[in-house]
Amino acid sequence: MALRACGFIIFRRLASCVPPPDNIEYLLLQTSYGEHHWTPPKGHVDPGEDDLTTALRETREEAGLGVEHLRVIDGFLQELRYEVRGRPKEVLYWLAELRDPGTAVTLSDEHQDYRWARLEEACTLARYKDLQDTLRAAHKHLEAQQEKQ
Repeated sequence: MALRACGFIIFRRLASCVPPPDNIEYLLLQTSYGEHHWTPPKGHVDPGEDDLTTALRETREEAGLGVEHLRVIDGFLQELRYEVRGRPKEVLYWLAELRDPGTAVTLSDEHQDYRWARLEEACTLARYKDLQDTLRAAHKHLEAQQEKQ
């Protein structure tokens, strides 16, 4: 059975003279273990817990951001599949906007740093192609929503 984790691609819109979607930054957390890789907040599903509840719980635990800080964006859900130490892993990511761009991030012991980054910097930090593809898909989703308005 595959390990299952859930989380959020969290973004904020900067109030600036930069037109959308260039005013968007994504939150990445740097792990305090292993290779100190950068990742959005995510974590393993607890027994009896549904996927979205897991994503919300893990985001609160890892970044100090709860449902009161986030607005989940309709129509975006990405599933990544890869191996970790020879075992299959599935990760589901929803997309969520930080309601107040100035809200502080509070890291857990699992992470040593965080960064808000525009798309290309976020993709460079992310390193893994499937996560880069997910960030780009999130950005395209936001661009498409912007065009509808």
